[in-house]
Amino acid sequence: MTGAVGREFTFTDKHFSRIRQFVTAQTGIVLADAKKDMVYGRLSKRVRKEFGGSFDDFCSAIHEGDLDEQDFLINAITTNLTAFFRENHHFEYLRDRVIPALLRQKQKERKIRIWSAGCSTGEEPYSIAITLQEAIPHIGDWDIKILATDLDANVVAHGSEGVYALERINGLDKQRQRKWFQLGKDDNQGLVRVKPLLREMIRFKRLNLLHEWPMTGTFDVIFCRNVVIYFDKKTQAMLFERYANILTPGGHLFIGHSESLYKVSDRYASLGHTVYKQLPK
Repeated sequence: MTGAVGREFTFTDKHFSRIRQFVTAQTGIVLADAKKDMVYGRLSKRVRKEFGGSFDDFCSAIHEGDLDEQDFLINAITTNLTAFFRENHHFEYLRDRVIPALLRQKQKERKIRIWSAGCSTGEEPYSIAITLQEAIPHIGDWDIKILATDLDANVVAHGSEGVYALERINGLDKQRQRKWFQLGKDDNQGLVRVKPLLREMIRFKRLNLLHEWPMTGTFDVIFCRNVVIYFDKKTQAMLFERYANILTPGGHLFIGHSESLYKVSDRYASLGHTVYKQLPK
């Protein structure tokens, strides 16, 4: 079967199958049949530029180990939809329930570790950092770090830079806008940058969740929201097991509003609103 009418290049079911198999093997993301047009749309410009419009040659490069093309494919396919304080009830729960408990439990060591897994362009970890700054008195007396990881190297670089279009913070109240963001001037007009105090709390790293994790310590809180919806149940179960193993006893896991651990993992207790607490093994 050849490409659909209106496509500039031939993109067959075989091409889609080869791309889909590679993406699933490398990332765990399962591309449904309905994603064929989306995949073509995201790859066609690259295929025109680098391969003269030949998806045969593009697929060959992917399967022969061309790292540049493999990185491009992974970055192109992963979806990055995010916003500051998206699903705000999670940040309210973090502020009202999780942080006070951590301040009591860790009064001696004064060390808190949080992981934003699937951080996209950084709005989530920066929202976490703002919540911590606003909720913890004398925060400078604490050792607090946020790890922000994503599969897509481009969004990790974007997050690390901390520069956003001004309209991205329109949903925040004016006080937060002034306190945590710097307005761009001259050539940077229309842009804002996250202030250094927040950027210093976060370490951005590229990470494939299905590969080995280099972290040696544990985390008190993990945000993994709207990530596992792209994985099959077996991969989800494996991933949530690994999260449970790297959480501190009784640590918290936040997942996306359309996700659930029901019949996927018994390592957590549901606290409602897609917030979970790790259970002892």
